[in-house]
Amino acid sequence: MAQARECRELAGALTGLKQRSGLSYQELGRRVFTSSSALHRYCSGKAVPRDYGLLVRIATECGACPDELNELLRYWRSATGGARETEPGPTAATTTAPTPAPAPAPGTRPPPRPDHPPRRRPPDRHLVLALLMAIVVLGTAVASTPDTSAPPDVPVPAGATSWSQAPLPVDPALFGVTMNSFSGAMPAFRVGAVRLWDSETRWAQLQPRRGEFDWSTLDRLLGGAERAGLPTLFVFGATPTWAAPKARKAAYGDGSRAAPPDDLDDWDAFVRALVRHAGGRIDAYELWVMGNHEHHYNGSVRTLVDMTRRASRIIREHDRDATVVCPSVTELWTASAHRFLLRFAELGGYQHCDAAGIKLYQHRVTDPPETMLEAVRSVERTFQRAGYHLPLWNTGTTQTLPLNDPLPEDRAADHAVRFYLTGLYARQVRRMYFYAWGNSKIPVVLQAEGQPPAKAGLYVGRLQQWLAHARVRSCGHGVQIDLPENVWQCEFLIPDEHGTARRARVRWTLTGTADVPVGGGAKAVRYLDGRVREVDGQDSERITERPLLVQYG
Repeated sequence: MAQARECRELAGALTGLKQRSGLSYQELGRRVFTSSSALHRYCSGKAVPRDYGLLVRIATECGACPDELNELLRYWRSATGGARETEPGPTAATTTAPTPAPAPAPGTRPPPRPDHPPRRRPPDRHLVLALLMAIVVLGTAVASTPDTSAPPDVPVPAGATSWSQAPLPVDPALFGVTMNSFSGAMPAFRVGAVRLWDSETRWAQLQPRRGEFDWSTLDRLLGGAERAGLPTLFVFGATPTWAAPKARKAAYGDGSRAAPPDDLDDWDAFVRALVRHAGGRIDAYELWVMGNHEHHYNGSVRTLVDMTRRASRIIREHDRDATVVCPSVTELWTASAHRFLLRFAELGGYQHCDAAGIKLYQHRVTDPPETMLEAVRSVERTFQRAGYHLPLWNTGTTQTLPLNDPLPEDRAADHAVRFYLTGLYARQVRRMYFYAWGNSKIPVVLQAEGQPPAKAGLYVGRLQQWLAHARVRSCGHGVQIDLPENVWQCEFLIPDEHGTARRARVRWTLTGTADVPVGGGAKAVRYLDGRVREVDGQDSERITERPLLVQYG
């Protein structure tokens, strides 16, 4: 009974702190890097943080004083039956939720019985302050051995809803790359589509003077894509100086302008000349690179809608099979981006397109790729308000990407693979163009031109090999699909060597690790480095931030 009382007292103290702070569960969860659902369980008394470091972070964000921290520690020790105090750290891999508690692994000592807590003297204020100082100063400290005996507390991105459907083919073109090259060389690892931008194919470069065109670079790139059997997305942008001499300069050194041409007849002429010259070799057209970023376009939304209408009409006149993608929208975390989407929709811009272009990327390059799902959900809601339901094409990232430091090789490889899995998870996203191929000065390098593929490129290629001819039927994460909270999964039907469709699951964690049974009927686990492990239904597999494939008979 004493333990139940302490649980209630701990929950009451946490609830009081949270209410006093004025923070929502979601906002508080973001700040302490745990899920809002986990916080709700702690404040309702349905669960107790196993790691006191997490408890201190919650209390500190809510403005707790040392006496309150001391009191929380007393409640926590009694409520957990003397659970160990781990070195606090900022990552979810070091924090775990206590319910339901699995049986102890063979050969390990079971936790103390809750009705016989160890007798310990409560710490004084100096101990609590020292612990708090450690959290603030050593914010990157990590526990020496992650506890995988229970699901870790992880921040579940908004919009990460589990789903299932009748099996649908995985389109190889989902796995796209933007080409930062003008040589005509193509990736040396498997990809499904290419996008032409920062490839010396801007409007100002293809038409340096009115009535004069230079198609040589474009032809090299289209020839390379044709030989590789890859569909091509052409991107419009960078108005020539001669077409808008007084307009603001764009973010390039060629004198191009971040504005519409003074005379839209010049726009019509370029679009018509391009489509005629391509002769069906271009599969899709993105009608402006970043419609809501002043470094790329600072004209009116109404003019951009007019340009979209005119270009769409011309493209459909000459190539009925081409896909028309509306101008892409960036900075989707901001209210201004969604005002732009609504205005473009109100003026009828999306009436002229087959897909909507968006820029999906994390707030920080170090964030999990799955956080992009928050932007997808926001876009879907904005389109619902506007009365549209278009497929989404992710056509790039932010122009400040090169300012970030390179990610470590292993993390870069994990993030590159999960970039595409996040697009698959999002369902409404039909294309994911990774930025970029050929570039060696960005945080995640797939392959620098003239060099062999990096680990990230090789792993992306292997993911596509796994999913060749696959049909996806569900994606989900955590307790929604009876997995630990930090484990994500997409399930497929993949034909075996005899053509028989077999169940397969790609699993990974948002952060940290978790030991998960492979499940009945499991035959093999495949890893991105090419290794294969034979298993049976009794085996377990440690799931990490690097996706793996479980195959079933």
